[in-house]
Amino acid sequence: MAVCALIGAAVTAAVDEIVFHQILGWHHFYDRSTTGAGLLSDGLLHTAELLGLCAGFFLYADLRRRRALSAPHAWAGLFLGMGAFQLFDGIVDHKLLHLHQIRYGVDVTPYDWAWNLAGLVLLLTGAGLAVRAARRPGEGGPPA
Repeated sequence: MAVCALIGAAVTAAVDEIVFHQILGWHHFYDRSTTGAGLLSDGLLHTAELLGLCAGFFLYADLRRRRALSAPHAWAGLFLGMGAFQLFDGIVDHKLLHLHQIRYGVDVTPYDWAWNLAGLVLLLTGAGLAVRAARRPGEGGPPA
């Protein structure tokens, strides 16, 4: 489950970075300094997300090679990782550390609610899948 949680967190970081940082240009990972510092922070986030994806997929391939992959646990881990990243970003990065907001120049309240509720839905989906996977006997080996 942990391997797929790593992949899920990295995928969600990639979607955030590509859509909100690059395509929409709403913010950088660190917006409390110059544009150059913001771009550098985006590059570091992108590096971390790519390292997470590469490591996650190498570990995933190893689980498959050893026939130790449980698909229900893998799906649970993927959703748990996605939701955990999104909620961490929305609560810690946006509100506690004030690294950036989702968007500037508008009332961020609906954006914050949408972002955090989407993260909560992903996390609860993962938790539900994990409970369901744990109840299935003999489902293809140990959790991913």
